[in-house]
Amino acid sequence: MSLQQILTPSIQKAIQALFDVTIDKIEFQTTRKEFEGDITMVIFPLLKVTKSNPAELGNKIGNYLVENVSEVARFNVVSGFLNIVISDSYYVNFFNGIKDQKQFGFVAPNLAEKAIMVEYSSPNTNKPLHLGHVRNNLLGYSVAEILKASGKKVYKTQIINDRGIHICKSMLAWEKFGNGETPETSGLKGDKLVGKYYVEFDKAYKNEIKGLIETGKTEEEAKKQAPIIIEAQDMLKKWEAGDEKVISLWKKMNEWVYEGFETTYTNLGVNFDKNYYESNTYLLGKDVVQVGLDKGVFEKDPDGSVWIDLTDEGLDRKIVLRSDGTAVYMTQDIGTAIQRVKDMPDVGGMVYTVGNEQDHHFKVLFLILKKLGFDWSSTLYHLSYGMVDLPSGKMKSREGTVVDADDLMQDMTDTAKQISEDLGKLDSYSDEEKAKLYKTIGLGALKYYILKIDPKKRILFNPEESVDFAGNTGPFIQYTYARIQSIIRKADFDFSNKIEVEELHEKEKELVKQIELFPEVIQNAAQNHSPALIANYTYDLVKEYNSFYQSVHILGEVDLTKKIFRVQLSQKVAEVIKSAFQLLGIEVPERM
Repeated sequence: MSLQQILTPSIQKAIQALFDVTIDKIEFQTTRKEFEGDITMVIFPLLKVTKSNPAELGNKIGNYLVENVSEVARFNVVSGFLNIVISDSYYVNFFNGIKDQKQFGFVAPNLAEKAIMVEYSSPNTNKPLHLGHVRNNLLGYSVAEILKASGKKVYKTQIINDRGIHICKSMLAWEKFGNGETPETSGLKGDKLVGKYYVEFDKAYKNEIKGLIETGKTEEEAKKQAPIIIEAQDMLKKWEAGDEKVISLWKKMNEWVYEGFETTYTNLGVNFDKNYYESNTYLLGKDVVQVGLDKGVFEKDPDGSVWIDLTDEGLDRKIVLRSDGTAVYMTQDIGTAIQRVKDMPDVGGMVYTVGNEQDHHFKVLFLILKKLGFDWSSTLYHLSYGMVDLPSGKMKSREGTVVDADDLMQDMTDTAKQISEDLGKLDSYSDEEKAKLYKTIGLGALKYYILKIDPKKRILFNPEESVDFAGNTGPFIQYTYARIQSIIRKADFDFSNKIEVEELHEKEKELVKQIELFPEVIQNAAQNHSPALIANYTYDLVKEYNSFYQSVHILGEVDLTKKIFRVQLSQKVAEVIKSAFQLLGIEVPERM
């Protein structure tokens, strides 16, 4: 039971007894550092109903709590705030209650509740994953894990954009310039090989545009009349018509890409429960459009195109079916959402992890599903996130100026290796142990740097800054975890039993208070779809532990009871760090 749950009914009783007034809600906040106290009650909202002044009200409630609530040791009143000091025994009892809970803070999924589907990654099969995909994957995966830890049943999914003109561009360029090159003959990962030909297409296309402009065409005319783009459009028509040769090439090149993606996902540490493919879903929704027309949700224009008018909702008119009867992205997304609920009837909500350039699209999508009468539309959420920038500027896939995800992960591992070697503490490690450690530190640095920032904010990614062993970084937190493991290995005595400490050191108390916050942080992170809350909580916990480590003796403590308690406290901090980093998809090393 939390402090707020303990104190609220007692404060309500106090106000009833002292002022004959019934209060429904009590407001608490963290006690400011400059005042003594562990939790603060805000008095101002009660002044009017109790017809009292701040000092009188605070002192009366404070005295009542000291006399009637064993957990309250003393109090002080500061201009409208009742700062409550909680007894050491409360924190010792709390710690002993959670000491052996390996998954402290995690809530087992309620199987009776509807599940949540989290969509992330959703790449195109014409290029490898890049830095932007890395943020998407890390956010989606972490939010899924956090939701799961908060007590939700979760499915992880992606929709793979495996059709369309951009896919045909890579296919056509490979046909024209590839000379039968394969991942095996080139030594390239399949996704990188296909991405190479996407770039080749763009080069050829630009050359043709330039040539046509030199013959007197306008740039707009040249873009439309360039032979290679006409060929790509023709290939797309053949694909949609089921042309055997085109379909065969499409399947072959997509398989190359899927194998490459799987390697990247494995190295990044993310996974999926179910994949959807645009080639299977792009026609979904057309039947729903007819239903919407019958219901009056959609309207048909004279040219046969179908629209929805959302101007009364502060949006605009949106097309859902072209005049020639072909689907648009919105049509597909409407159908896919409905199909997912059909595939998994226990799904009651979805989280779409997609960049903030699609904010308008998802407002429209959710509103359309609501107007079509789907109750679960109210539980849809767009996890909108900012772009990732580099010091060198914006990335462009077709020009080949992206930061490849595989290269980025390798660079981070190499950077971790360089820094670790410079620190010179790995002499006793085998080469295999070193390689694993470098990867753990490098990927931990990458993931933490991205996830510690609120999803809505843009990121300027600085690889060197992220692999720093001091400050708010992944390696700093990993190092603290490893330091605790070293303490535990050196503890040559039994510290498994519960210990009744009569009086806590100030630093012990602050550390227990920080641990106590973890379940609430998980719930808040789930509610706000924000791994940043987990990341920054973990940093605060580590800072508190390092302050504790510097202030008290642990293994050097002469009092055995205190020594056992401090080792137990250290072990619990390490377990919470590990659990928190698990939610971020980050591993922790036993030694560093």
